[in-house]
Amino acid sequence: MEKVDELDKKILEMISCNARMPFKDVAAECGVSRAAVHQRVQHLIDAGVIVGSGFHVNPASLGYSTCTYVGITLEKGSMYKRVVEEFEKIPEIVECHFTTGPYTMLVKLYARDNAHLMTLLNDHLQEINGVVSTETLISLKQSIKKEVPIGAHHAETKPSTLEEA
Repeated sequence: MEKVDELDKKILEMISCNARMPFKDVAAECGVSRAAVHQRVQHLIDAGVIVGSGFHVNPASLGYSTCTYVGITLEKGSMYKRVVEEFEKIPEIVECHFTTGPYTMLVKLYARDNAHLMTLLNDHLQEINGVVSTETLISLKQSIKKEVPIGAHHAETKPSTLEEA
C-alpha cells in the first residue's frame, strides 16, 4: 500500500465525515484544484485506501430491530472458508471475522425480533457443518460508530523510553 501524504489525509478526513461533500468544496478547503482532488481520490481508490462508498441504511427503518454479535466455535479452524461461504448465503449477516480468543469466528447480524433471531441461530448458523457452538450477545444500543483517525491532530501514543523515566 502506498504512503498517504498530508493532503490525502485532509481529503480523507473531509470526505469520510461527509461523503456527499462536493469536490469543489474539498478543493477550496484544501487549497487545490477540483481536478487535483478528483485525481487524489481516484488514486486512493486504486491504491485500496478508500474501500467503499455509499449510503448507510438504518436497519431499524427496515424492521431489523435486533443487532446481535455471535461468537462461533468451529470444529476445526481450517473449516473457516467453507463456513464463510455458507454465511454469505444468510442476508442478515452483515460482518464476519476470523478471530483469536475464545471463538473461531465473530459475526454481526440483524434480526427483526427475538423469534427471528432464534430461527437464524437454530435453523441456519447452528445447522452449518463444522459449527460446534455459538454464543449470542445482543446489542442494546450502539454508542459509537466512526472511522479510524485520519489526521495527525488525533491523540497518538508514544512508546516510552528509558530516557523519559
